[in-house]
Amino acid sequence: MIPDPRLALHRNIINTMMTGLFMLATAIAVGALVLILGKLVLAGAAAFSPDLFTKGTPAPGGKGGLLNAILGSAAMALIAIMVATPLAVLAGTYLAEYGRRSRLGQIVRFLNDTLLSAPSIIIGLFIYGVMVIPAGHFSGWAGAAALALIALPVIVRTTEDMMRLIPDTLREAAVALGCPYWRMIVSIGWRAARPGILTGVLLAVARVSGETAPLLFTALNNQFVTTDMNAPMASLPVVIFQFAMSPYQDWQNLAWAGALLITFSVLFLNVVARSIVSRSSR
Repeated sequence: MIPDPRLALHRNIINTMMTGLFMLATAIAVGALVLILGKLVLAGAAAFSPDLFTKGTPAPGGKGGLLNAILGSAAMALIAIMVATPLAVLAGTYLAEYGRRSRLGQIVRFLNDTLLSAPSIIIGLFIYGVMVIPAGHFSGWAGAAALALIALPVIVRTTEDMMRLIPDTLREAAVALGCPYWRMIVSIGWRAARPGILTGVLLAVARVSGETAPLLFTALNNQFVTTDMNAPMASLPVVIFQFAMSPYQDWQNLAWAGALLITFSVLFLNVVARSIVSRSSR
């Protein structure tokens, strides 16, 4: 049967138009990203100096850095990940191994998906009502709790997905050799899913690194360097928000430097996560 040349021409025209449309959309998206990153690098690099990592936030017109904000963000994020990771790994393992089709597993999975998509400001308000109001003051502990709630569903979902990728034949082989099911999970399942679980943890760290709204309701801010988690504590996102909205040029410069620092940190974590995934797939 001889193909209709008009139909072939019509298909080629539609294919060319759609290809051009896809390329145009890609160029617009990449161009916007390049413009944002270019502005961020140009404005942020000008404020980079040794004082940025050795001095606390200054008063208007003074010289200083972001040491208190960097330490506060690192402390709250570290505590949040240390609390969220074991709970999330255990919950994700339960959903993948014991609760695939159970009623409880479906409820937990639904709640986890709801928490994963919940606005971070709602989580901040929840911790504000649960921890800040009863204590009567803001604190780094409250900020860490809010970040832990944000990181928890990310690690749960990643752990469940990675555990489900383990072939059932591997489970059956371990059980056939007399291995208890819990031992199979600990010694075989977690070991096989370790790169994916670690990737989920790194992605959770990247997620909580730029959260501002929940920290405004929980840790608030602190102009001084402090290690007291029971007191208000500075964080990079909150300092960036406050300094960027200020009328002082020196504060705005520090805000650009902090934004560049967070961007590079998140980029580094994402590159590490991608490299772990690609290495494990090979």
